[in-house]
Formats: sequence, structure tokens, C-alpha cells
Amino acid sequence: MSLEHILLYCGLGLLGLVLGSFYNVVIYRYPAGLSIIRPRSYCPRCRRTLRSADLIPIFSYLFLRGRCRYCREKIPFRYATVELAGAAILIALFWRFGFSAGFFKYMPILSLLLIISIIDLDIQKIPNLFVALILGWALLWQLFSPALPWLDALLGLLVGGGATFLVALISRGGMGGGDIKLLAALGFLAGWRDLLLLLFVAVLLGAIVGIAVIIIQKKNGKTALPFGPFIAAAYLIALFWGEQIWSFYFTTILP
Repeated sequence: MSLEHILLYCGLGLLGLVLGSFYNVVIYRYPAGLSIIRPRSYCPRCRRTLRSADLIPIFSYLFLRGRCRYCREKIPFRYATVELAGAAILIALFWRFGFSAGFFKYMPILSLLLIISIIDLDIQKIPNLFVALILGWALLWQLFSPALPWLDALLGLLVGGGATFLVALISRGGMGGGDIKLLAALGFLAGWRDLLLLLFVAVLLGAIVGIAVIIIQKKNGKTALPFGPFIAAAYLIALFWGEQIWSFYFTTILP
């Protein structure tokens, strides 16, 4: 790897950390009905406005040892995790797509999925606004730079919304309305074939994590887990390795 590429990855990482810091603001404020622009960032416990030195992604968390400068309230490590995830998104997209159209197409999608995942973990709800943004962004690309035949995109929308709605009815609430809407939007973006892969991987991940939670926490099988993070992780896998997975399936599993 050349020095130019190393510097580029570092620059993208720093930009991703800054974006991740903004995602934290959205994750905290939007579900609470607060403005994501004003006021400036503050400590939720002591309400003190944070100084610029307190807001440097990752570095401020490490320097302050994970505590508020003023009241010493512990800062959840999740904030640093989201910032790192923001950096990982940009680095991974550049590794996969370079500075092609794919980079700019999928960067907002993965960012929104990150925000959706954390909000779903917090309140077990996927806000309609973020799903609508994903669908609107996918529609713009489909109109002006289509990567899929329209039939594939529409079938993905119908399968993502219709089939999962039937699953929710059969399971009597095993899947929420937000999950159905998100799968419909991602189905339109990915097409019906990759949506099937997405569904399989999401259910598999959910089952693995669910079993692990039951074993570790010694809970019963009725423990509710938000499905949004599994959908987001499955979409990421389908986006980066979907072609390889399908190729393996058709050449090895179904020769």
C-alpha cells in the first residue's frame, strides 16, 4: 500500500470519527424530540455545556477516562463505539468501491443503518423518518443511476414489505412494523435476490445472538431482541460479500 493510500485511509478515518460524533447526537436527541442542531452538546446529567476540547472524537473520551469533566458521570463506551463505527464505514466503503459512485451511494445508507441500529437497541423502535430517508435515497439512485432493473427493485420492495408482514402475522408480533418497513426499503435498494440473502443472514444472526443471550443471562425463550441491528448487519454482509456468497451457493451447494 502506497503512502498516498495510507494518508487517504487516515483522512477518511478522521472524517468518519467526526461523522460518528454527529450520529451520537442524532441517536440521543431525535428519539427524545430534541433539536439535533441546538443547543450545543451538554452532559445529560449536570447539563453543563461541553467545551470544544471535550468533543474531540475518541481522544476526548480517552483523555477524560470516560467521564464527564464536570460531574464525573460515566460516559457510556457506546459513544466511542459509534464514532469508531463511523470511521469504519468510510474506510470499508473506500476499500470496496474507491471514490466511485458506490462510495457516495452507500455512505448515507450505512450511516442511517448505524443510527437505526442504536436507536432500536435503546428504545426497541425504528423511526419512520430514517426508513423514509433510506427509501428516498434509493429511489433517487434508481431514477437517475439505476443499478437494478425496476422489476427487481419493486419485487424487493414487495417481498421485503409483504412477506415479512405475513411473518409478523404468523409469529404474532415477532417482528415489528419498523422492521417490516426497513426490510421493504432495503429490498427496493438491493433487489429481491439479495433481500432473500439479507433475510436469511439476519434471521441466522438473530438466532445465534438470541441463543447466546438466553444461555448467558439464563433467560427464557421469550426474551425480546430488537431486530434492526441484525437487519443492518445482514445488509452490510450482502453489500460487501453478496456476490461471493451467491456464487458459492450456486457452484457448491447447487452445482
